[in-house]
Amino acid sequence: MADSTKIESRPCSDRMQTGTRQQLAQITTRIIASYDELGGCNHPDCANLPSRAQVVDALRKLITLCFPGYSGIEQVPRQDIAFFVDGTVDSVYIVLREEIARALVHQDFEEHAAREVADQVSLELLEEMPRLRSVLMGDVHAAYGGDPAAKEHDEIILSYPCVTAIATYRIAHELYSREVPLIPRIMSEWAHGETGVDIHPGATIGDNFFIDHGTGVVIGETSVIGQNVKLYQGVTLGALSFRRDPDGRLVKGGKRHPTIEDEVVVYSGATILGGETVIGARSVIGANVWLTGSVPPETKVTIGNPKQEVVQHSARTA
Repeated sequence: MADSTKIESRPCSDRMQTGTRQQLAQITTRIIASYDELGGCNHPDCANLPSRAQVVDALRKLITLCFPGYSGIEQVPRQDIAFFVDGTVDSVYIVLREEIARALVHQDFEEHAAREVADQVSLELLEEMPRLRSVLMGDVHAAYGGDPAAKEHDEIILSYPCVTAIATYRIAHELYSREVPLIPRIMSEWAHGETGVDIHPGATIGDNFFIDHGTGVVIGETSVIGQNVKLYQGVTLGALSFRRDPDGRLVKGGKRHPTIEDEVVVYSGATILGGETVIGARSVIGANVWLTGSVPPETKVTIGNPKQEVVQHSARTA
């Protein structure tokens, strides 16, 4: 027997009750009003902000230029390397020039001037790529020499999170040092999300830098790290305190983060704070140490041996 109930097929919008439509319209109005009241809206009719997706795409290609054949989905046969590099350089240049110009216009640059600066900076960054490759290979060598579990350099480049984090830092630092707004932080925070390593692009880091394991490492904006430094997971190079103006607002700028001199090793979970804190060359900072003051060169700092009590229970009898 046929079902006597007839259900009319209509679009969802037609079936929506009048009261619900009115409620949704009111919600829409309030959301739109919040754009003007609170900000946080990238208005297409104003100076457009950089595209995070485009910046990350350019960064990935720059890392591929640093390690061709290791990063990306395609292999690069030697006979095609010139064609591959030429196309990648062109692509990066076009994207970076546009995104840097957007960032500068957002910072009140006149558009023509912004595009001239963006063009110059993009070319300068690409000019630096051979030098950056040399520095990054030094970082890879440091990882190989500093990790007994590393079997070969290829393993490090392909799998170690520190390679992605440090490569991103070194690229972003070039833009930061040229006072490009927004773009360096987009790059560094992408790497933070990918690797768990948070390196501010303003930090100054010397050659042959190795972060073992990596997760949870934080390196603040004004940190200075020398040559041949090794950090383990969970290390924080942070600010001790923040100065405030008479109105209670944070005072920006100034040296807020520590200096780590050459050949220092900092073990897992150590926290080193303060812009005046200097860790002398060839020192060793033990795990979970909390430091807010300087230590001289060739110093070993530990928290001492915790007291460990072992209680042996007698076996129960049936």
